[in-house]
Amino acid sequence: MAATRIKICGISTLDTLEAVIEARADYVGLNFYPPSPRHIAMAQAVELAQLSQGRIQRVGVFVDADDTLLADAVAAGRLDAIQLHGTESPQRAAQLRNRFGLPVWKVLSVASATDISRAADYAGVADFILFDAKTPKDAVLPGGMGLHFDWTLLNTYRGTLPWGLAGGLTPDNVGDAIRHTGAPLVDTSSGVENAPGIKDVDKIAAFCKAARQS
Repeated sequence: MAATRIKICGISTLDTLEAVIEARADYVGLNFYPPSPRHIAMAQAVELAQLSQGRIQRVGVFVDADDTLLADAVAAGRLDAIQLHGTESPQRAAQLRNRFGLPVWKVLSVASATDISRAADYAGVADFILFDAKTPKDAVLPGGMGLHFDWTLLNTYRGTLPWGLAGGLTPDNVGDAIRHTGAPLVDTSSGVENAPGIKDVDKIAAFCKAARQS
């Protein structure tokens, strides 16, 4: 079985980016959603891109963003992929894939098997599906809240798209998550933080180590 790939999302500083690279994660997530405590400005994206160029792949995280924001972020962050974390339709995913020529990751919020089945809608228009925990209806943010869903729901996934697991993953439970789901990729943000938006370099290292040892 291929090694599980690792994405550390919501990186905003050079020292935590360096920690992600040193821990041998496969992807770093750069958040371009202004309400998020992990949001970065374009100038920060430029600095992070310069440090990471040729060392790790950069995935931009967006929530129902317009084309202008996307274009600015793709250029500033030298993005390798676009992650859609809002209500973006399959048509929108296809539009962005064609416009930017980059792989599109679509996040699906999961609370039931029906949510898993929605992945089929994105076949042929997205390149990757990320199953995340559904947040409460009154939540301000669409993710990064430390919640996880019933992993057994993934047993119902029969899609053709490559996929990954997000939602409440920490250094303590990521090994179990991989063993229970066989996830080809695991993604964490709040699970390696000391406070919202404040990453912990030791937790980053521990998460990557635990994911590789599972």
